[in-house]
Amino acid sequence: MPQPQITAKRIAEFIAPFRVKPGSRVNLARDFDPAFQSRRASKEQAKEILARGVEMLAEYQARLAAQDTWGVVLVLQAMDAAGKDGTIRHVMSGVNPQGVEVRSFKAPSSEELDHDYLWRYQRRLPERGHIGIFNRSHYEEVLVVRVHPQILAGQKLPARTRGRGIWLRRFREINDWEHYLSDQGYRFVKIFLNLSREEQRRRFLSRIDEPEKNWKFSANDARERAYWDDYQKAFSDVLTHTSTEWAPWYVIPADYKPFARVAAAGVLAEALIGIDPRYPRVSKEARDALQTAKADLEGQAPKGQPANPIEAEREAKQAKAARKASKADRKRDKATRRAAERRAATADEITAGAEPAASGSTAAG
Repeated sequence: MPQPQITAKRIAEFIAPFRVKPGSRVNLARDFDPAFQSRRASKEQAKEILARGVEMLAEYQARLAAQDTWGVVLVLQAMDAAGKDGTIRHVMSGVNPQGVEVRSFKAPSSEELDHDYLWRYQRRLPERGHIGIFNRSHYEEVLVVRVHPQILAGQKLPARTRGRGIWLRRFREINDWEHYLSDQGYRFVKIFLNLSREEQRRRFLSRIDEPEKNWKFSANDARERAYWDDYQKAFSDVLTHTSTEWAPWYVIPADYKPFARVAAAGVLAEALIGIDPRYPRVSKEARDALQTAKADLEGQAPKGQPANPIEAEREAKQAKAARKASKADRKRDKATRRAAERRAATADEITAGAEPAASGSTAAG
C-alpha cells in the first residue's frame, strides 16, 4: 500500500501534540505519556516513514548550507537510556556530515569553570549553514546542577548569587540568550525524549544482560536513577519556564524507539521548513559565464563520447522510465482484458445453465 505523502501540513499536525505551549504550567507525569503513539505503526512502517523524512532533511540541509544565513541548534535532553545517541544516528543518517556538528557536554573543565556557565555552549554553536546537535546542553545547568547542589557549589559563583531565586534567574538568562541568538539567525529546536521509569529499568537490564551492550552502562547510571523524582520535577520546571515562542520545547514519547525517531525527525523538519532556506539566485552575468564554461567543456569531449554526458544520462533515464511505464500500461491493459474475458465467460456459463432449467420447467407444466 502506498504511504501518504509527507507534507508541511501533515508534519505540523503530527508534532503539534508534543509542543509545550509557551506560558503553560507543565507536570511531566500528568501532561505527557512516554508510551504515547498517535497511530500505532509497525517497526517496518516507522523505518519507511523515517527514511522518507531523512530524504527531506537532506534536501533542506543542502539548502541551509547554500543559503549560509541560518544556523540550527538541535537540543536533546533526556534521562539515561532514552535513546539520544540512536536518535542522532537515525535522524541524521542521510544528511551531509560536513554540515552537522555533534557536541556532547560532560563535566566542565577548569578553564570552563573560570568563565560564566553559558560560555562553553556559546563557543560550540554551529556556524551559519550548519546544524549543531547538543547531546545534553546548557539545560544541564538547571537540571543536574539543581539535582546535585554540590556541583553548583563548585562553580565559583559569588555567595550572594547562589541563594534563593537562582533557578528562576537562570531560566530567564537562558531565555534571553536563546532570544538573542534567534535574532542573530539561530533556530533552536529543543527536544526532550520522555522515557518512563519502567522502560528505563528494562533498557538498563538489557545493557547488563547483553555483553555487546555492556559498554553503554555504568554504575553512575544506576545511582542517578535514584534521583528520578527530583529529575522529573526539574524537567517539569524547565519545560514550564523555558518553552518560548522563539524556542519552544517538544516532549517526544520515547518508550517506543521507532516512533520517537520519526517524531524527532518531524520536529527538526518542521523547523527547517519554517526557515525555508533557498539556493542563492545566480546573476545574469554569472549565468552567462556558466554557459560559456559549459560550451568550452562540451568542446573538450573525447571522440565517440557525448558532448554532455550529464544530459545523455538524463535522457537515457527518461527513456528507460518511459519504457517501464509503457510496459506497466500494457501489462495493466492485458490484465483488464483478461478480467473482462473471465467475466464474459462466467456470464455465458450462467446463461447456458439457466436455459435447460427453464426448458425443463416448461415441459413439466
